[in-house]
Amino acid sequence: MKFGIIGTNWITERFIEAAQEIKGFSLTTVYSRTEERASEFARKFNVEHIETNLEAFAASKDFEAVYIATPNSLHKEQAILCMKNGKHVLCEKPITSNAKDLQEMVDVAKKHNVVLMEALKSTLLPNFISIQENLHKIGEVRRYIASYCQYSSRYDKYKEGIVLNAFKPEFSNGSLMDIGIYTIYPMVVLFGAPNTIKGNAIMLESGVDGQGSVLFQYNKMDAVVTHSKIANSYTSTEIQGEDGTIIIDKIHTPEKVQILYKDGTIEDISVEQNHASMYYEAAEFMNLVQNGQFESTANSHKHSLITHTILDEIRKQIGLVYPADQ
Repeated sequence: MKFGIIGTNWITERFIEAAQEIKGFSLTTVYSRTEERASEFARKFNVEHIETNLEAFAASKDFEAVYIATPNSLHKEQAILCMKNGKHVLCEKPITSNAKDLQEMVDVAKKHNVVLMEALKSTLLPNFISIQENLHKIGEVRRYIASYCQYSSRYDKYKEGIVLNAFKPEFSNGSLMDIGIYTIYPMVVLFGAPNTIKGNAIMLESGVDGQGSVLFQYNKMDAVVTHSKIANSYTSTEIQGEDGTIIIDKIHTPEKVQILYKDGTIEDISVEQNHASMYYEAAEFMNLVQNGQFESTANSHKHSLITHTILDEIRKQIGLVYPADQ
């Protein structure tokens, strides 16, 4: 499958390195706003074509699928343009700025019969699938507690007065969108939409959230998630049931997963992960295209829409508004 990419950053490099392990993957075209950057990136990965005009890129016959890894606020426009040109789109999380824009993207994907998938790696990893397969063992689930707090490498610059993209509201960024989604999307895949949401946040002067926490209520369980770009946490994630508790080392990239039963016994349900974490999202996406399926069962349009509706509500409660919302 021939790919084009929009976004020439470190996450794109990781995606390409992982996807190159998949038989049939080839990268043919790089888009960047500047010829210098496009050429530099193309040379690094031996890519034949470069484009600096987005319309010309989207209309190219040199590829059939696009991986988008630009700032969040640009995803909608870029994805829709590509899909209208018949391209399948794998778009980095968060797939767009809000649920309204996502619904528009989904509608375009359906109209043009192309795949649109949010590149949220966690829910496609082998150990997340193991969690799903073993969830019944802990009985009635009563609580989900997830934490992902990672001090941003860009926060030191922020404190020096240099505001980089990660902390700019015009790019629909901040802790909830960049980090918090890793705690919420898996919750949605496992348990669906919550009944009530209560969000809190520490807001930064730039206009985005530096960290936050959210309480969710379901019919028979509750959930608590914490996220941060201004402090680290070393807390594992737990799914607590009446018969046992699942302990997950890292909710964003689970590698070690155990069940601690109420009788004191421990079962290791970890499975071997043979590839880089981004391999699995690339493989899922390529399989969908090759099999004529238009959405993933894990990273489905429904799961993405529920997640982004939740993010919208949290942002409303904490007063986080993006220019893209207008």
